[in-house]
Amino acid sequence: MSDLEYRPNVGIMVVNKKGKVWVGKRIPRAKHHDLISKAWQMPQGGVDAGEDLEAAALRELYEETGIKTVSLLGISDGWITYDLPKELIGKVLKGKFKGQKQMWYCYRFDGDDGEINLKPTEEKAEFDDWKWEDIDNLVDLIVEFKREVYIEVIKQFKKYTTKYE
Repeated sequence: MSDLEYRPNVGIMVVNKKGKVWVGKRIPRAKHHDLISKAWQMPQGGVDAGEDLEAAALRELYEETGIKTVSLLGISDGWITYDLPKELIGKVLKGKFKGQKQMWYCYRFDGDDGEINLKPTEEKAEFDDWKWEDIDNLVDLIVEFKREVYIEVIKQFKKYTTKYE
């Protein structure tokens, strides 16, 4: 594991007018999905070589949720990393990475829920359900090995979850 690197990744927190955060329920498609007990998460995805990080965040947000109508609220204070559990190393992330390093972006959702589309492109859908959730409930929804990432993201972005209707 020590010779494996972290995969560059972006994470996206989307906050609606009521101060709730968008989360999606991942589609169980990997044969190792049984090792992942909790399936809810915020959008996230890999960064293409040479791709601008915010451009990657907006691309991933659209590909996974159909959301385009957003305003940037904040960016994480640097990369936030997580390690995969030993039983998943070599089995997920194409077997090339020990975990991910993520730059997080927080956006205000300026559209309405009708904009949300879990399959806006020809790519495979990531989620089969979604909901707006209170920020204080996010850590309990995420897989164990990403909990520390969510704790840090919440610490940095909670200030953006006030209602603005």
